[in-house]
Amino acid sequence: MKATIWHNPRCSKSRETLAILQATPGIEIEVIEYLKTPPTRATLAALYERAGMTPRQGLRMAEDGARALKYADSDAILDAMMVDPILIERPLVETEKGVRLGRPPEKVREIL
Repeated sequence: MKATIWHNPRCSKSRETLAILQATPGIEIEVIEYLKTPPTRATLAALYERAGMTPRQGLRMAEDGARALKYADSDAILDAMMVDPILIERPLVETEKGVRLGRPPEKVREIL
């Protein structure tokens, strides 16, 4: 099975999630450092849809730029994420079984 992780190596939760993937037998891992190679708007919207999340639920609220989006709709949030990918909560993991936000990291086991 293939697993794609949108990863930030500076994030402990992202590193923990990647370690779970690496420790799972039979997983082919694609690591995308999303700050260097952000997903397209369409890809990000599709990931959230598959995860059963809204863009607001995928917004990294700890970032300064998130404050301005307090009353924004999904389209405005996705637009902001395209301008500043640090606003994307991480890590997102996709397999053929679905998409999960690795918060907590153990959630990715649901799709392995």
